[in-house]
Order: sequence, then structure tokens, then C-alpha cells
Amino acid sequence: MTQRIFSLSATGTCLALAAVLSGCTTLNDPPPVDMPSTAPPVLMPAAPVAGSPTGSLFNAASYRPGFENRRARLVGDMVTVQIVERVTASQKSDSGLKRSNKTTAGISALPLFSGNALANLKDRSNIGFNNNNDYTGSGSTSSDNTFTGAISTTVVDVLPNGHLVIAGEKQIGVNHNVDVLRFTGTVDPRTMQPGSLVASTQVANVRVESRSRGQAGEAQSIGWLSRFFLNVMPF
Repeated sequence: MTQRIFSLSATGTCLALAAVLSGCTTLNDPPPVDMPSTAPPVLMPAAPVAGSPTGSLFNAASYRPGFENRRARLVGDMVTVQIVERVTASQKSDSGLKRSNKTTAGISALPLFSGNALANLKDRSNIGFNNNNDYTGSGSTSSDNTFTGAISTTVVDVLPNGHLVIAGEKQIGVNHNVDVLRFTGTVDPRTMQPGSLVASTQVANVRVESRSRGQAGEAQSIGWLSRFFLNVMPF
């Protein structure tokens, strides 16, 4: 009877432990592709120029010079950005310190002492002190980040000086993972190549975000229970 009660207690303990451990595991559904955008808020574009009420074929709101390469210049036009970003930084510092002290003291003459007695006293009363301190330190740090790719953006505003504010987003969902790429910045139309192509190195106020959502991103994060023990453990 006692053995049966012990067996039931062990079974109940195992079931309770399994329930607690299952609560530490979170199974998420596949992340949707339509995620909230983290791009800066879209600026309100200037009101377009009203068309001619006389029915003329010329419309100042959509005017494009006839003898220039087609390039983005109005709100809603597309600009293709070639992302070529590389940031390299390095720092090295060395320091050294050396200090040496030497002190010697002795008795050269005393009244009432002379001859062999003074010589013996000199040998026993000499005091010397040496101190050497050496310190050497060095440190170095380096960082090398490279980002390449391409993304098509849309003109969201035209500044008074003619510069274009662009913003774009690309989402790719494969199985349980979603890769998101967002880009925004300000570009001078004169730096664009034919076909509205521009390099990211010629875009001002660049904001680039590349993130992965789903199982790949969760694999790189620490669970809440592990974070709890990392915060409370003193070592």
C-alpha cells in the first residue's frame, strides 16, 4: 500500500513538473508579413498645383521637361537605392609609467667617537631604500560593418529646395521567418542616374533597418526564465 502511494505521488510530481516546464515554452504562430512600419512618419506633401480650368493640355502640376532624362521629381515617383554602406573604425592606445626612487642615509661623524669605533658604527648605521614602479597598459578596438543590397522607395515629400524625401520597405516571408528591410532618407535629384537610380552614399539622413522576425530571430534571444536567473544571480 505504501509503495503504491509513493508511486502515485511520484507520478503526480512528474506531471506537475512537466506542466511547469511547458509553461516556460512559448509556441508562436507564423509572423504576418503585414507588420507595423517603423519608418519615420510620412510628411504631408505640398498641395499640388490645380490644373488649368480652361482645358489646356499643359498642367503645371505634372510638368516634366522634355529634354532631360526621366527621373523622380514628384510625390509618388519611385527611386531605386543601391545600398552600399561600410563603416570601419579602429582605435589603439598605449600608455607606460616608470618611477624609480633611491634613498641612502648614514652617519659620517659623531662626537666622542673616533677611530675604529666610528668605523664600526658607520658600517652598522648605513640605511638604504630603493623603490621601483613600472606600469604598462595597452588597449585596442575595431569595428567593420558592411551592408549591401537594393530597395525601391517612393517619394513621400518634395522639400522647398527640390530635394526628395524617400521611404521604402521590403518584406520577404519564408515559412516561419520574415525578413524586413526599411530605408528612408533625403536625396538630391541631380545626383540620380538615369532611371532614378541613386547610391546610398549620396543620400542624406539615411535610416536603414534590417531585421528578421520569426524562429530565426527567436533563436538569438534569451527566454524570460533565463533572463530572470541572469538578473538575480550574483555571479
